[in-house]
Amino acid sequence: MKMDIEIIDIINKVFDGYFLTRAEISRLLTVTPHSGEAGYIMASADAINRDASNGKAEVHAQVGINLSPCSKNCSFCAFAAQNKVFSQKTELPFTEIIKLSEKAESEGANALFFMATGDYTFSKFTEISQEIRKKLNPQTVMVANIGDFEYKEARQLKDAGYIGIYHAVRMGEGKDTKIQPDTRLRTVRAAQQAGLLVGTCVEPVGPEHTVEEITEKILIGRDMKPCYSGAMRRITIPNSPLEKYGVISEYRMAFLVAVVRLAMGTGIIGNCTHEPNILGAASGANLFWAEAGSNPRDTQGDTSKGRGLDVLSCIKMFEEADFDMIKGKSVIYSNNSTR
Repeated sequence: MKMDIEIIDIINKVFDGYFLTRAEISRLLTVTPHSGEAGYIMASADAINRDASNGKAEVHAQVGINLSPCSKNCSFCAFAAQNKVFSQKTELPFTEIIKLSEKAESEGANALFFMATGDYTFSKFTEISQEIRKKLNPQTVMVANIGDFEYKEARQLKDAGYIGIYHAVRMGEGKDTKIQPDTRLRTVRAAQQAGLLVGTCVEPVGPEHTVEEITEKILIGRDMKPCYSGAMRRITIPNSPLEKYGVISEYRMAFLVAVVRLAMGTGIIGNCTHEPNILGAASGANLFWAEAGSNPRDTQGDTSKGRGLDVLSCIKMFEEADFDMIKGKSVIYSNNSTR
């Protein structure tokens, strides 16, 4: 079997320190699954990823603090009011938030994410966050995963103790959601202007998404200049409008993780996959999430009893993929996260 020289040349361009063009990213995405070229893409992404992170991985823990039928109605989300998964508004008691956070800290989480539904009151989120900050280890990195906001709110997040946010222009944004792509990007700019680091991801990917749309989202993410990127597959929410399309395989997700890693270039340390899996860790991912509380991909009110893994389980997967673990606070969410 002969390798396609075009694919080799594209990957060599990444190793030489160049960014791939739109056409080159699209070309990688059209490679035949399970071919020698696909394997070369995944192995190359793994090599670049380990070099960028010095062979080290991170686990970040996320705590979902509320459940609500959300008015944003993202078709892929369990919180969407239209999907009728959750009918009541509930919130995780503060003592439980702290209990879950301290558990994640003790198990070795490198950062703690606090997530709320897209229409959760911002002032309430920052008020709770200030109290959480007081209870955590001073070195613990806090990251916000919330709805859209402006510069003023970004400053308030920083003042509340956050070092960064997670935000993405999702697949089907503006069509499968009631949020426009420009709104998402405005939030990213506001966060960065306020001094917050931004992590992103190509998500949530389903079988129906085209090479053109995946390429577009990769480039949007790269243009954000994030502290990490990566890829996440869409998990089917029963009776949702997207249920008919199904779920991509972990192999396909790992391949997409690899292409994103290559497209982001060699200068970025972090690359994620979700949900955690060993194949992704061997194909260009060095960041997993452990999850507790609410979860937009889970019909269980407490995802630790459903899809969510704990920190120790994520660490075990990375160790099986021959990664060493970062000890202490996140390197990805630091001011030295690119080189």
